[in-house]
Amino acid sequence: MHRHFTLGIAALTTACLGAAPAWAGQATTTLAVSATVQSSCAVSAGNLAFGNYTAASATPNDVTSSISVTCTSGLAYTVALDGGTTTTTVNARAMTDGATHNLTYALYTNNTHATLFGDGTLSTQTASGTGNGAAQTISVFGRIPVSQFVTAGSYTDTVGVAVNY
Repeated sequence: MHRHFTLGIAALTTACLGAAPAWAGQATTTLAVSATVQSSCAVSAGNLAFGNYTAASATPNDVTSSISVTCTSGLAYTVALDGGTTTTTVNARAMTDGATHNLTYALYTNNTHATLFGDGTLSTQTASGTGNGAAQTISVFGRIPVSQFVTAGSYTDTVGVAVNY
């Protein structure tokens, strides 16, 4: 008995799975798919950490950071840096210890430290590029000049980065 039952289930399973429905015909159409890509950019920036500063040093304290810009392919953009929260002036940036003491520094567009990186005003320059859909890196070169005998402590500033497109 048991053997006939097993064979019967196998035959029934084969009959059910093997049979395809019979269609009388077919009608087709298309589905339109669309989107409008808007011009856009995304930006992020690494910290610019000068580390320890010694006023008596014979050489300035130089460091480099980077800004990452990702824009729509073919989109022209410029990157501008504001003056920071301590002085707000792009050609006279300073960090503060939170009290009344400031430590001046400058941001440049290249490692020769010849052109100030700013907002395009007051003898400063912006960086520009054309988006390609991938992250593009823009370097920021920071410098603390020598001989600033300010009060010892921790100094900070926050610089705004704007991508205009």
